[in-house]
Amino acid sequence: MPHQVGETGAARHELAPTVIIVDDDAMVRAAMDSLFRSIGLQTLLFDSAQSLLHHPLPVGPACLVMDVRLPRMSGMEIQTRLAERGDQAPIIFITGHGDIAMSVRAMKAGAVDFLAKPFRDQDIIDAVEAALERDRNRLAADAALDAAGQRHASLTRREAEVMALVVTGLMNKQIAGELGLSEITVKMHRGAMMRKMGVRTVADLVRLAEAVGRRGQSS
Repeated sequence: MPHQVGETGAARHELAPTVIIVDDDAMVRAAMDSLFRSIGLQTLLFDSAQSLLHHPLPVGPACLVMDVRLPRMSGMEIQTRLAERGDQAPIIFITGHGDIAMSVRAMKAGAVDFLAKPFRDQDIIDAVEAALERDRNRLAADAALDAAGQRHASLTRREAEVMALVVTGLMNKQIAGELGLSEITVKMHRGAMMRKMGVRTVADLVRLAEAVGRRGQSS
């Protein structure tokens, strides 16, 4: 039975991290469960790909540790299925020596690490801590983009028009001509827009606008 991960009101990247263990060997699951909980990490345990895929992944930082060979569905197939449904938690594969070529292919497809059996406890701990830090950074970046999108949504129509022209490199006088406004009015809207977007320079605004635009295209 998996250890359930509770949700809190904190930002997702600030929630307690979880290690998701997927292995059909009960002894392996129990050993890794004990190891990770001994260093203060939460765990979720699954004995098959099917049980994993029927369970929502934690909303906070997480990584998967799973055998590359599982009954009825390989680790690479699980990797593909998780990606298709939008789950981006980093994956660490554990492998037998004969599975290293398969693990290399899995890494090319997005896995973050693989460890050949037998491995030291410290090796898997190091790999998991690196994967969790990577996931924290991903969630923090997502949160920053969400906040930027909300700030953009708070702009008035005119502020949004000014922003769109500022990021193309137009000066206030040119923007005034484009929008049929006075230069002073453009400066007023520009100042309000920059404050709402939380940036001080045009370079920062351009980077933020590009990131928000990419997020909109991918959603």
